[in-house]
Amino acid sequence: MQQQISVITLGVSSLGRSRTFYGDGFGWAPVFENDEIVFYQMNGFMLGTWQNPNLDQDMRRASEPSPSAFCLAHNVPNRGDVAPTIARLVAAGGTLLRAADEPPHGGFRGYLSDPDGHAWEIAWNPAWRIDERGRVTFGL
Repeated sequence: MQQQISVITLGVSSLGRSRTFYGDGFGWAPVFENDEIVFYQMNGFMLGTWQNPNLDQDMRRASEPSPSAFCLAHNVPNRGDVAPTIARLVAAGGTLLRAADEPPHGGFRGYLSDPDGHAWEIAWNPAWRIDERGRVTFGL
């Protein structure tokens, strides 16, 4: 089986509030949207935000939020980009979880959550290359 992720879909309580966070905060433009879902074209996959409880109903799964079950990450090309990116996302409706600092393993990172509690790490890792298309390559 090919090693890939095609779509990550996040359940949200308000598409408008979510669109403000991802549009104004990250500066991402939707490639498709309707009354239930918004899709953003990423570098090699799609990110969807789907109005809940519709996503839960589609999966036939009861809503059981677990805010620490996963964390999405957005790597930036420079150490100095971490704190301003976090500040912009908080201004767009996010909640600061951890201010930017240096973890023991190196780099620079901080955490916030989107308006629905999905955790995001904003990070700079000097060992990871980010190409002009935004693709991250692991390298030590």
